[in-house]
Amino acid sequence: MPDVYKQSFKQNYSNNIELSIFNCGLERCAPGHTWGPGIRDHYLIHLVLSGKGTFHLNGRTWELSPGDLFLVQPNQLNTYAADTQQPWEYCWIGFNGVCAHKLVGLLPFSDTEPVHHTENPEAIRKAMEDVYLSRGMQPENETAMVGYLYLFISALMRERNERKPHASNSSNQYVLNAIKFIQFNYSHDISIDDVAKSVGVSRSHLYRVFMTNVGKSPIDYLTEYRINEACKLLRAGNLSIAEVAISVGFFDQFYFSRVFKRAKGVPPSKYAAQQEQQNAAQEEPELSVAQS
Repeated sequence: MPDVYKQSFKQNYSNNIELSIFNCGLERCAPGHTWGPGIRDHYLIHLVLSGKGTFHLNGRTWELSPGDLFLVQPNQLNTYAADTQQPWEYCWIGFNGVCAHKLVGLLPFSDTEPVHHTENPEAIRKAMEDVYLSRGMQPENETAMVGYLYLFISALMRERNERKPHASNSSNQYVLNAIKFIQFNYSHDISIDDVAKSVGVSRSHLYRVFMTNVGKSPIDYLTEYRINEACKLLRAGNLSIAEVAISVGFFDQFYFSRVFKRAKGVPPSKYAAQQEQQNAAQEEPELSVAQS
């Protein structure tokens, strides 16, 4: 058997609260080497490179071999152990952060199935090793490590989508992706054709799934979103009507005024004046107390 080794890097402090790497490394374990039972305070993903081992979680046991990945989530009591005859060699990445839970939910793991077999172990191994090879204590090292972590996560996302193609192509997912596109691009001169193209469906199909899932057409949703954003800007009172119109994707002020009045019952100028009056009325009691 090749010599036992362990190469690891542990991050003692992180400036990145969205996604932070706790540790990463590669190890060829001694026969029967065991971790646990215990819990982690972060997410931990292992990829088995060679040999065999077992993973125990929630009363179940998985026999693992090369190409298998297993996920440990925070506060899960688990144990994993190298085989006594063919001990495994694996690499791992431990991470956490505000975005970690959401990202892990898009990976090919679940609470009941924390093990995934990759059909492309070399690519996944390289993605994990890139994280380790970028290690260091300087800000540029941390930035590179997190960047490579995102690429690793992206590779696993693709495997999930390839294995479950219908999960990402449901009508609900089309709508969610379209809404996200609108929220990021409403201030630009976009059309519903642009929205449909961004999610990979025809305009007519986008209309049908919007009516089914949202109860309104895509153009009505886009217009409503723009008008609601315009209301926020008008309430702030820092911009002219023309500036508000352009800021929410209307490049014709008069058309903006017509659409706004149809949606809110008053033109934007009157809406802004009403907001000023309401703000002034809310401030008057404080002024009167101060004067007394």
